[in-house]
Amino acid sequence: MMWRPSASLEQLRLRARLLATTREFFDSRGLIEVDTPVLVNHGVTDINLDSAAVRCGARTGFLHTSPEYAMKRLLAAGSGDIYQLCHVVRGDECGRHHNPEFMLLEWYRVGWTMDALIDEVAELFNAVVVAAGRSARALQRIRYQEAFHTHFGFDPIATPTQTLSQCSINNGLDADAAASLSRDGLLDFLIGVALGPTLGQDRWVALTHYPASQAALAELDPQDPRVALRFEFYGNGIELANGFQELGHAGQQRERFIADNAARLERGLPTRALDEYLLTALEHGLPPCSGVAVGFDRLLMVASDAQHIRDVMTFTTEHA
Repeated sequence: MMWRPSASLEQLRLRARLLATTREFFDSRGLIEVDTPVLVNHGVTDINLDSAAVRCGARTGFLHTSPEYAMKRLLAAGSGDIYQLCHVVRGDECGRHHNPEFMLLEWYRVGWTMDALIDEVAELFNAVVVAAGRSARALQRIRYQEAFHTHFGFDPIATPTQTLSQCSINNGLDADAAASLSRDGLLDFLIGVALGPTLGQDRWVALTHYPASQAALAELDPQDPRVALRFEFYGNGIELANGFQELGHAGQQRERFIADNAARLERGLPTRALDEYLLTALEHGLPPCSGVAVGFDRLLMVASDAQHIRDVMTFTTEHA
């Protein structure tokens, strides 16, 4: 029976130190630390996320996959710049870089562009790794299309879906599985198994301007509406963060939620009631802002050269 912590006591002390470093970073910059509920009334519509349903007395709710919706309600109420460190739960996520429950760091900057936030993400990451006794790293920005063209030799937005399918098969995906995946599913596979692990080996890499079909809660690029003002951060080949220049248009966000549910129906997944609290907040007015969510446990992996997420967690879900 595994009763001891998953991580060593040395790792647990490092975790505490780096949490303090993170809070000092934001406190020194004037962000307010907020605390929002873990038990919420609405699961997310995102087809790639599995909201864990729970019963609490007579109420059925969900464990949040991110504090994003609640934090945007605070922003719409006039909170200003805010950050949060909290545990989140995403069903069916297990592996070397995944545990169903993990710590998420999320923050929002009012009036900031995506590019400005990318700079701050790199500054935070360097503060954390330096506090762990590692060297600071340079930052490289690379567009999604450029990265695909360099690694695979094609434009991921313009190339035929059949090309994506064949490339996925060439990179180890079963042909039947390839046939069952959507275009975005194939792109996600190629990033997950082939492109992503090559990124950020000696620097931080911000992969920017994702396809508009993967915008989620991000604005589209006014210069090229085929792509979204969305970025992901990589270090040591691990995806560490996902950020947006945030969409503030309630009608467009509602349309995206409805499209998510249609995709869920097509895949035989349960649909989710739309979060009218968030949509009402957007109608009231979300200030122009950019936000990012960081998998804090993964950042600790990079800071300590850990090879498995269990090496930096107090207890994994398996042994909780």
